[in-house]
Amino acid sequence: MISDRKREEIRKEAKEILAGFAKSLEKVNIKGKALKKGVEGFREEQEGLICDADFRKRMFENAPEKNEDCIIAEKKSW
Repeated sequence: MISDRKREEIRKEAKEILAGFAKSLEKVNIKGKALKKGVEGFREEQEGLICDADFRKRMFENAPEKNEDCIIAEKKSW
């Protein structure tokens, strides 16, 4: 069990550490990032290619878990 005196010493030391850290952060200069005008990384939706119906049927037959038109797959299970 920690005595009240020791607890106050720890609290005082922690405040000193935090104050020193805050003082050091005041000296840090961070350059602002310029905002891009347009959002990138998205593609325009278009008509998809017509797929092979037999291939689709075989894919869904082989899938261990499926939900209507979706195959439920595990992500990053390695």
